[in-house]
Amino acid sequence: MSKQQKAVEELTKKSETELKKLLAEKRESLRDFRFSMQGSKIRNTKQGVQLRKEIARILYILGTREKATSK
Repeated sequence: MSKQQKAVEELTKKSETELKKLLAEKRESLRDFRFSMQGSKIRNTKQGVQLRKEIARILYILGTREKATSK
């Protein structure tokens, strides 16, 4: 299994409230990252891309669960 598949598998095991809490934390981290980039404090620019991908994975899982419950 690839790293992405493992990450998605771990996220699918979490409850909806845990996912929402994790989503808020990741968004806060991304906001802090952006401010740090403006101040030139960050050297690892890949971190922003990774955070955005993690946020997208969480939103995807939340969306699929919502669609499944609405049917």
